[in-house]
Amino acid sequence: MSGLIDVHAHFATDSYVSQARGAGHDLPDGVPAWPSWSAAGHLELMDRSGIELAVLSVSSPGVHFGDDAAARRLAREVNEDGARVVREHPGRFGLFASLPLPDVEGALEELAYAFDVLHADGVVLESNAHGAYLGDARFEPVFAELGRRGAVVFVHPTSPVCWERSALGRPRPMIEFVFDTARSVTDLLFAGTLERHPGLRVIVPHCGGALPVLADRINGFMRLFAPGDRQAPDAVAQLRRLYYDTAGPALPRQLPALLSLADPARVLYGSDYCWTPAEAAAEHARAFAAAPSPVEGETWPSLTTANARALLGEGGAR
Repeated sequence: MSGLIDVHAHFATDSYVSQARGAGHDLPDGVPAWPSWSAAGHLELMDRSGIELAVLSVSSPGVHFGDDAAARRLAREVNEDGARVVREHPGRFGLFASLPLPDVEGALEELAYAFDVLHADGVVLESNAHGAYLGDARFEPVFAELGRRGAVVFVHPTSPVCWERSALGRPRPMIEFVFDTARSVTDLLFAGTLERHPGLRVIVPHCGGALPVLADRINGFMRLFAPGDRQAPDAVAQLRRLYYDTAGPALPRQLPALLSLADPARVLYGSDYCWTPAEAAAEHARAFAAAPSPVEGETWPSLTTANARALLGEGGAR
């Protein structure tokens, strides 16, 4: 059996961290320190955790720190860096490219470069871009192009604009991230983005965040507020067409909750390394491998690896 395919794996170069710190992100999302990352260290974690391939992406706070021109340069830099790691370690890494949203023109330019020149496996989009959520009408050209390409879109949470009050002084990844994920996907539903662009292949992180327990409530409100001249879309059916990673902790409670919404064929493995420390990531992989699978004759590793190959391509992420 081939090893795990990790669709929720991060890299953070020294240059990226330096530029983020220079923009005021000394304690990113309230986390006490930036992680260190190297391809060698990542491969060591992968080898001892049974991970065959990791698809790299830049985590929160993304690449746009307030200046469009600087964001375009940084997006190009991290995407070139990620593509170089992929080339230097054939078969071990893939890349979800960063886009400099909310700069739509820059995002379209980088999107084309990432797919056509760097051969990225998809893109990563933060759950909001300076308070503009993914259903924002300004982003429609980006989603139209991603949908036209049948692109994989990995949604990654970031801090909401109101975090100074809502986070209560605690690290935002603990609670704010799971709710901002739900907020952003709900915005896509209400905006009709997923309906208009059925070619989109969206990965939602952290077992869907709060979505599994909110899905029926969201569906009810969509029906309540649907325009009178059209049938209300089925939010639950749309959510079931998305993919969900298991960056954790997914066990013992969140993964079973996800299965009340998502088909097992839509579940993917995620480690959240390097933001999740190596020991915790290794323990997550061990627990994931030992957990009973909902599909007879399959383990969670074999099931999610087959799902990832079907989504990303038979050659791994390539």
